[in-house]
Amino acid sequence: MHDALTRAGRALRVVLLVALALLFLVPFSLLVRNGLASESDITAPDWTFLPRTVHWSNLTEVFADPDLPLARALVNSAVIAVSTTVGTVVLASMAGYGLARIPYRYASVVFYAILGTLMVPAAVTFVPSFVLVSTLGWISTLRGLVIPTLFSAFACFVFRQYFLGFPKELEDAARVDGLGYWRTYWRIVVPNARPVFAAVGTIVFIGAWNSFLWPLVIGQDQSAWTVQVALSTFTTAQNLNLHELFVAAGVSIVPLVVVFLLLQRYIVAGVERSGIDD
Repeated sequence: MHDALTRAGRALRVVLLVALALLFLVPFSLLVRNGLASESDITAPDWTFLPRTVHWSNLTEVFADPDLPLARALVNSAVIAVSTTVGTVVLASMAGYGLARIPYRYASVVFYAILGTLMVPAAVTFVPSFVLVSTLGWISTLRGLVIPTLFSAFACFVFRQYFLGFPKELEDAARVDGLGYWRTYWRIVVPNARPVFAAVGTIVFIGAWNSFLWPLVIGQDQSAWTVQVALSTFTTAQNLNLHELFVAAGVSIVPLVVVFLLLQRYIVAGVERSGIDD
């Protein structure tokens, strides 16, 4: 009787997980379905799960649209997201390691000051940041899009919590060999902290790729548009091509899906080891 209940419980969990997975895939199926359909299929009153005719030409049409520089926007988003991810991870990891390991009288004060910035709404610092970037002449430049976004209090917090639980024996052995804090960090800590680096990097990459307001204001030239800014042009267009909108939206999420599928296990491992719940 107990074995039967156990099997029934497992079967129920599997059915529930499959149902949730299918529900999660509904938006993606709509993107694919509408992206490969004609305008009449998308707006038809009678819904069909698959389009009556598959229009593969929609893929080439959206990239050939002169009013939507999608290819350039994808390249810009990739460059900005990668640059932001690398810069944020490097700076936040060094700050987290310094706060966790280097003796400093005001380390706790600095740490709580960093945490305090999490409670400051982004709208408060948006205008001063824009004025500073404009004064420096960084409008519509990679510097203006990346450098002001490199600081992340959340990333500093995660790295600090992780390094507090990092085995001190490894660092002590490195110091016996004559390594200082800097070389210990690069040669010992970084190679053994790949899960948290991958976890924070994935989160930062997704956030940078999805960022809209800052690239919209700073990337004023069309050549500096990110994919999110390019997609926003559909909402202001007088003649809305729905199939192009769905194709462009589907293409824009492909890098996020690939990154998430490749690094999803590190997100869980990194968060578990960082001690966020402590």
